[in-house]
Amino acid sequence: MIEALVKSLPEGRVLTDPDVVDSYARDRTFLEPGKALGVVLATCRDDVVTTMRWATEHRVPVVPRGAGTGLAGAATASEGSVVLSLARMAAIRELNPADEIAVVEPGVITADLDRAAREHGLMYAPDPSSYEISTIGGNLATNAGGLRCVKYGVTRDSALGLEVVLADGRILNTGRRTVKGVTGYDLTGLFVGSEGTLGIITSATVRLRRAPIAPPATIAAEFGSLRDAAAAVSAIIAAGCQPSLMELLDRATLKAIDDWRNIGLEDATNAMLIGQSDASDGQAMAEMMRELCEANGASFVAVSSTPEETEDLIGIRRMAYEAKERLGACLVEDVCVPRSALPDMISAVEAAAARHDVMICTVAHAGDGNLHPVFVFEHGTPEPPAAVWAAADEVFRAALELGGTLTGEHGVGLLKRRWLGMEAGPVVTEVQQGIKRVFDPLGILNPGKAI
Repeated sequence: MIEALVKSLPEGRVLTDPDVVDSYARDRTFLEPGKALGVVLATCRDDVVTTMRWATEHRVPVVPRGAGTGLAGAATASEGSVVLSLARMAAIRELNPADEIAVVEPGVITADLDRAAREHGLMYAPDPSSYEISTIGGNLATNAGGLRCVKYGVTRDSALGLEVVLADGRILNTGRRTVKGVTGYDLTGLFVGSEGTLGIITSATVRLRRAPIAPPATIAAEFGSLRDAAAAVSAIIAAGCQPSLMELLDRATLKAIDDWRNIGLEDATNAMLIGQSDASDGQAMAEMMRELCEANGASFVAVSSTPEETEDLIGIRRMAYEAKERLGACLVEDVCVPRSALPDMISAVEAAAARHDVMICTVAHAGDGNLHPVFVFEHGTPEPPAAVWAAADEVFRAALELGGTLTGEHGVGLLKRRWLGMEAGPVVTEVQQGIKRVFDPLGILNPGKAI
């Protein structure tokens, strides 16, 4: 079967060496992949169309892949599948300052699009922590969030239209290039976040925004407890500061960063809140956030005065995941709760860690209630120990009880499927499976993921 695919694509497009194939079979989770038949290195839409027609004819599962930076197992190869890598489709086809849109291929690195937009006084707002290595296609597949989504929303809020190759190789165009448009069902919104289970995105029309005129002003506040830091978040939002970024780091995360990069962590600091304003009066907003942090128990607050200081403060947050990977293997989760429930959710995470004697390092996009509890266990362990799964189960259940969701931005993938029924319920599950059958009647698109 794979030889027929090799012959139907240009030379070098299909990889079959087992060791090379294995290097494309994983994302950033600990999950062990199945044995894939090969890897297609697509460079254009026609490569994707040919691959899907072949896969339909031979009933072969296809696992789409961007940069492999996902944290839920959505790009993990399944047994007997072909991995379809879109990383080489990396062209910015159009950047239109007048209409504030860009047309991009799925392999474009998120930060590269933002840099290209800024040459025209614009910005691409979504900025997951992996923005220097993750791709637009992967961001669309998972409906990725990021540090700025407290003000600008998640990837879906910037997606206007898509070009999608369906399971049988047909090409579907969704959405529009206009600011407004309500013709028909919102198929663009349906495909964003579908984790490659409905079609393969080969192009996207995305919304750009005006970049801030002045450099953003940033604060970093140290607290003796996570609950005090969470109370400061509520006060900042209630005061109308409209931060463009609001990140919370717990003591375990800060210690991991300090052990690695020596950030001068104080013994009494158990939480750090990093806030930013990119408004025209950003410095005044930063001063207001400083005062609110101090009123809610902050022991120290630094306010940036230069772009370099801002980068240093934001750099602390961006180092978080890599610092935790140095401690051990990581089960990374991303529950999301209403902002008002953030203190209770933080307490639930701390209680689960203590009850099951598990190391949990937590960071949060605190401005939108999205927490990333990272369960750390020994390197080389094939999967998390029972105590880690028990603590994770407790955290997931607590999030749902507080009116939250299992995943705010990473997606379901393989890791969260065991809990999906708790949130979705039987009717939602039945409807979602029906939608899947419409677009993928043979079940060959990323089987076993997302739903």
